Amino acid sequence: MWSGGLAIQFDPPTNIVLTGFMGVGKTTIGRRVAEFVQRTFIDTDDVITARAGITIPQIFAQHGEAFFRQMEHTLAKDLAAETRLVIATGGGMLVNEDNRTVLMKTGFLVCLDAPPELIEARLKDSQTRPLAANWRELYEARKSAYAAIPMHVSVLDRTADQVAQEVIRLWRASM
Repeated sequence: MWSGGLAIQFDPPTNIVLTGFMGVGKTTIGRRVAEFVQRTFIDTDDVITARAGITIPQIFAQHGEAFFRQMEHTLAKDLAAETRLVIATGGGMLVNEDNRTVLMKTGFLVCLDAPPELIEARLKDSQTRPLAANWRELYEARKSAYAAIPMHVSVLDRTADQVAQEVIRLWRASM
C-alpha cells in the first residue's frame, strides 16, 4: 500500500504462540519473532514464576504439578484475551486440550520440533526443568498432543533467526 511515501504493513491482531517439547528453543525463537514483528514477547514460565513469587522447581516441590498446570490454564485464558503478542508456552501447556483451544481463538499456534538427540543434548545438564530427568517418557507421552497442532517447524540445523523467519512466513501466509 502507498500512503504518503510510507509502506504500511498489515499487522493482524492474532497472537503468535510457540509450543513444543522442552529444549526446542521456544523462548529464544519467540524473542526473535517478537523482535522481527515488533510485538511484546511473553514467556509463560516467566509469568507463572512472577505470579507465584517462586521458581518452577519450587512450585513443583511445594505445591505439585497439578497446581502448576492450573496456573498455566489460568494464564492461557488471560493471554487469549490479549492480542498482538508473541507467546512461548511451557512444554506442557498446550498438551492440555482446553489450553490449546483457548489460545487458538486469538492465536496462530506453531509447534517447534527437534529430534530426540538434540533435545537430549540440550537437557543433559538442566537444573531448572523439574521434569527433565524423565524427559524421554514425557516426550513419548506428549507426542500425540503436539501432533494435534497443525503447524510444525523443525529447529534442526537452523539458526534461531531462520526458524523465526519461517514462523513469521507461515503466520503471514495464514492470514
